[in-house]
Amino acid sequence: MTTRDPPLAATNTMPTTTTATAATATTATTTTTATTATTATTATTATTATTATTTAATADARPSVLGALWNRRMLICIFTGFSSGLPLYVLFNLLPAWLRTEGLGLKEIGLFALIQFPYTWKFLWSPVLDRYALPFLGRRRGWMFVTQMGLLAVIASVGLLSPKADLDVVIALNAGLAFLSATQDVVLDAYRRELLPSVELGLGNSVHVNAYRVSQLVPGSLALVLADHLPWSQVFVATALFMLPGAVMTLLVDEHQSVRPPATLRGAVVEPFRDFFQRNGLGGAALILAFLLLYKLGDSMCTALATAFYLDMGFTKTHIGLVAKNAGLWPSVVGGLLGGLWMVRLGINRALWVFGVVQLVSILGFAALALAGPRESIGPPDLAALAVVIALEALGVGLGTAAFVAFIARATNPLYTATQLALFTSLMAVPRTFVNASTGYIVDQIGWFAFFLLCTALAVPGMVLLLKVAPWQRGAQSGDDAT
Repeated sequence: MTTRDPPLAATNTMPTTTTATAATATTATTTTTATTATTATTATTATTATTATTTAATADARPSVLGALWNRRMLICIFTGFSSGLPLYVLFNLLPAWLRTEGLGLKEIGLFALIQFPYTWKFLWSPVLDRYALPFLGRRRGWMFVTQMGLLAVIASVGLLSPKADLDVVIALNAGLAFLSATQDVVLDAYRRELLPSVELGLGNSVHVNAYRVSQLVPGSLALVLADHLPWSQVFVATALFMLPGAVMTLLVDEHQSVRPPATLRGAVVEPFRDFFQRNGLGGAALILAFLLLYKLGDSMCTALATAFYLDMGFTKTHIGLVAKNAGLWPSVVGGLLGGLWMVRLGINRALWVFGVVQLVSILGFAALALAGPRESIGPPDLAALAVVIALEALGVGLGTAAFVAFIARATNPLYTATQLALFTSLMAVPRTFVNASTGYIVDQIGWFAFFLLCTALAVPGMVLLLKVAPWQRGAQSGDDAT
């Protein structure tokens, strides 16, 4: 504006020109200042309005605690967790009790852990489930329904056999049970990941895991109590019927298509593994895989023959059903919930350290119980001691599992969740499948007390690996939870 004023002022004398120029400059400055102030005020107002709008949108997108808990997706997670846990606890709790009462020795019962190999190798066929769909119900729901109905039929059939007369058939049926159960786990994990929005992933998986644990009340408590009053054939049929709610849920829910299937089977197989090794490097990936194998080794061995141990200590099946199983369940659930809350303050790395120590020390309670030896008669003090030992161990398991699952989630690329989760959870299953198969022989050779001391020692290597995969110092950094 000032560049166009001089021609008009050029006919004036010098003093007048100077005054006019000064006045013009003042006016320009005032105008510029006012314009700048107005612009700044407008920009600030716009920024404030934008920030307020964004904050409001974020608040709207983030559900309340009650809103997140009481919705259809959380209800579905309850059913997926219950359906996933029931078959595993049939193998863990009901099968060993049945075999022991039918006269099989600890060595044979221990070897039955080998039939759980599908939990270890499920990552081999998980790409097939990711790539192909059955001709009904959709890619996820079709496989879910087939595996659930297959599990119902197999569990009901087991009790019709005699472990001594039909041992080969019993082994084959339970191997099939493990295969169907592992396959169901792969599909349920993928369905749940596609069902839940990002803001509900933590809560949804927590609900799933706790429903998974609650499912043990059926084969590990109710079925054992029924076994004192009914034939085993009826016990297994009653247990199998608890697969029906999950099957009905599968028929009622919707199929989610938010994630497209891999274009080729080769892509479904190769890319998840390539991504994992590229992100972590060969050495880092090897350390992570070793940690997944060893962190829960001692705890897994400790509980491999838990039902047989309780029976050998003089407790009845009713004692086990009413005291042992309940004392183990609820502290484990509480431990899982507390672990999730404490991790917010501790971070994943430090939680793995703290909860790992609790998990390790709690194994010694079983050693103390074994040191007292078998009871000729069971009184209230014996039942109380059993409940305390099991509750402490279960609390340690709940805490350790909460941190362990969070670590696995952190190591997973969201683009390849199904196959990478299948790989990692397969490695978690190695101790309980292969190492646990030797527990019967170990107990026969060294006795229960020395066995639990050995389990405590075997929990140490996984803790040592934390120095590399989850250093304590890094736990205070914001990158602790970064992928």
